Amino acid sequence: MNAKSPNESMIEMNELVLPNDTNLLGNLLGGTLLHWIDIAGAMAAQKHSNSVVATVCIDSVDFRKPVHVGEIVTLKARVTWVGRTSMEVTVEVFAEDYLRKLKRATNKAYVTYVSVDSDGKPREVPGLILETDEQKKEYAEAEKRRAQRLKRRQTEQNR
Repeated sequence: MNAKSPNESMIEMNELVLPNDTNLLGNLLGGTLLHWIDIAGAMAAQKHSNSVVATVCIDSVDFRKPVHVGEIVTLKARVTWVGRTSMEVTVEVFAEDYLRKLKRATNKAYVTYVSVDSDGKPREVPGLILETDEQKKEYAEAEKRRAQRLKRRQTEQNR
């Protein structure tokens, strides 16, 4: 199984925010955005692993700025960490008001997926080739998030 670089799994997905995607203020619903984040993240994880993946955890989502009806949302997803069968994907979200030619970062999420075979059993994934200092930094930060998730899970099991 050959290792891959994060660039090989990168996904870019665009969505138009329509009225049925928004709340009473005309802002994109958080649940709709989470749905799009999960789709983009899964595509990146599937591209890296060459397999179907299942969502394990949405570690964090930052809702920094609202996204408005009529704007174009761009989601950029890439694998930033891999284990034996799991992968962390970072999904960055941008909103574009194309009429005013303004584009801004609005959200960021970390999602963990596990690669599964046709029976739904975990299967090994390719390693990750870290080519830049930024990729190495993201990988180290992902390992810290994973350690925190495992610690939380252990604490919950001991209750």
